[in-house]
Amino acid sequence: MNRELLLRFENLVQLRGACRQLRALSSRKVCGAPWKPVQFSAHPMGSLLLQPQLWQKDRSVSAALSQCRHLATKEETKKKKKKIPLTRGEVEIRQKMTVEELAQAMGKDIDHIYEVLLYTDINLDSIEPDSILHEDHIKMIVQKSGMKYKSAKLKEEKERKNTDAVKRPPADPAVLTPRPPVVTILGHVDHGKTTLLDSLRKTQVASMEAGGITQHIGAFLVHMPSGEKITFLDTPGHAAFSAMRARGTNVTDIVILVVAAEDGVMQQTIESIQHAKSAGVPLILAINKCDKPEADPERVKKELLAHDVVCEEFGGDVQAVNISALKGENLMVLAEATVALAEMLELKADATGPVEGTVIESRKDKGKGALTTAIIQRGTLRKGCVLVAGKTWAKVRFLFDENGKAVDAASPGIPVEIMGWKESPSAGDEILEVESEQRAQEVVAWRSYVEEQEKMKKDLEVIEAKQKEHRLEYEKKQQKLSHLTWRQRKAALYKANKHVMFSRPKERAEMDENTLSLIVKGDVDGSVEAILNILDSYDCEDECKLDVVYFGMGDISENDISLAEAFNGVILGFSVKANESIKKLADRKGIKIKLHNIIYKLIEDLKDELNSRLPPAVVESTVGEASVLDTFSVTVGKNKIPVAGCRVHKGLLDRKMKFKLIRNKDVIWKGCLSSLKYHKDDVQVIKTGMDCGLSLDKNLEFSIGDEIICYEEKEVRQTTSWDPGF
Repeated sequence: MNRELLLRFENLVQLRGACRQLRALSSRKVCGAPWKPVQFSAHPMGSLLLQPQLWQKDRSVSAALSQCRHLATKEETKKKKKKIPLTRGEVEIRQKMTVEELAQAMGKDIDHIYEVLLYTDINLDSIEPDSILHEDHIKMIVQKSGMKYKSAKLKEEKERKNTDAVKRPPADPAVLTPRPPVVTILGHVDHGKTTLLDSLRKTQVASMEAGGITQHIGAFLVHMPSGEKITFLDTPGHAAFSAMRARGTNVTDIVILVVAAEDGVMQQTIESIQHAKSAGVPLILAINKCDKPEADPERVKKELLAHDVVCEEFGGDVQAVNISALKGENLMVLAEATVALAEMLELKADATGPVEGTVIESRKDKGKGALTTAIIQRGTLRKGCVLVAGKTWAKVRFLFDENGKAVDAASPGIPVEIMGWKESPSAGDEILEVESEQRAQEVVAWRSYVEEQEKMKKDLEVIEAKQKEHRLEYEKKQQKLSHLTWRQRKAALYKANKHVMFSRPKERAEMDENTLSLIVKGDVDGSVEAILNILDSYDCEDECKLDVVYFGMGDISENDISLAEAFNGVILGFSVKANESIKKLADRKGIKIKLHNIIYKLIEDLKDELNSRLPPAVVESTVGEASVLDTFSVTVGKNKIPVAGCRVHKGLLDRKMKFKLIRNKDVIWKGCLSSLKYHKDDVQVIKTGMDCGLSLDKNLEFSIGDEIICYEEKEVRQTTSWDPGF
């Protein structure tokens, strides 16, 4: 019996020791002390008798540990549950607030926000403390919490540091070296500008161009027999390319004005003179086609006097050279005149330091990517240079001359094609070299920021103008209702806006049938610009609306087909291609692709497309005319029907056709005949010189002298009244 009691007591002691170890383990994890297991003797009773103070010690340790745990738990709770100062009155709210941010602004805990959200259509399972709330829900939560809200003031953005790239200050005259002159050839379309350049270069550019018309700026370096170099810019003479001609004069030193001897001064000749004058560039007059029998160079010189172009023989300062570009006559005289004028101008440039230049033309090549033709104006361009132009930049990978041959460098005055652009810059953009790619990205980011700010400013002006207009309209409506009681005003406003309140927005906006959507693609930036300028002149929106959905450079792609399909549009391509797979895709989807290499043919095709969108016009064609000689009435049943006795004096009267009654030159009735008789017999047709009796489908009284006109209506295809100006 004693042995059993002893075993039980030993088991209890061991259990107590195990509990003490577990308690010590948990407390030392909190306090950070290392834990060591307690060794028990084989005779727990003896060890217990030898250490009688052990239980008291365990009791004090347990009390200390429990107090430590209590303090630790209290501190953690304090950290987790920060006291949020309660705010009374108004709560500042802003768009895109999270649940947690709203709770802090209101001085409430997150549970309060969840509680209020129970009264909304929001699924609480998807709401987290960092979930963004809609502005309407934010306002509702504040109001249901018994508070008012006000919109938080937008923080004023700190003024951003200007990181744009700028030109260098003027160079020291001591470092300037002579450079080739940049000569732009201007003149009316088909006056022989490209043929002149062909003869100077001894090439055949004109024969390769569509319709013999230059479609974009060409930059060429010509080596003269005397050793001099001249950079020529061949600009389009067509009316559509006015912006290209203006761009050519902005980068040129000398303008050669080509005028055909048999045609004289034409529209683009006058425009070219204005471009040269606005740019302050000296002129050389080249009177072309002097080999023709009808050529009259003197008449050309006299016509130019009206536009302040005075030749040297009339006491002016403009050199005039009679040439024949086709036969090569007097071309060296023209070249010598150009070189002499360039020497007088003392054209020099700084070939050292960072590069500066101007984009003449840009295009996209399938294998090379974005390419630009540029004129270098300062510095020497080499492979590896980092350039910025407009809102894009480039690390120069390759340089090509006008023949497509790779070159290592381009000095001032030399035209060059640059490969390596991230995006295509716009023609006319200024090219500047920067230190690194990072610096180039900074410049582009700054320019994009400036453009965005300007756009925002313009948008804000438009919004303010609209708000002012709506406010004035609202005040006028309030003045009209000022004499009514508030109940009457409410009823009047409800009636006025009833159709708006009950109308639902359509799932898909239907396109107007009378709208022509266009996707414009061109070979170079200047060509696209010219087409867009033409489309900007469209002023017949009442006939058919014109909507340019997309424009860009490069061949026709699947994206263009998808856009055209989405907008039910037409693709206009200028000097670009569409491969067979694209054409088949377009045929399958019913998309029209109109490809042209000549600008005026593209415009003619566009006008035809506009004409096809116009509704047909109904035209009246007179078939016969008759005069009322006498009037009488016939009784049919209980009704009296007026009858006119007529004589046909032109054409014939056909009962199947339409008629109109004219009295004192005014049309008082249009419709059909109810009867047509000849000698009491019903007939279908009455010819010229015959008498007849007729009655109308409406009981109108006739008067002697009235005119009866028989006519038929025909639908005629309308043509647009839009005139692009050429």
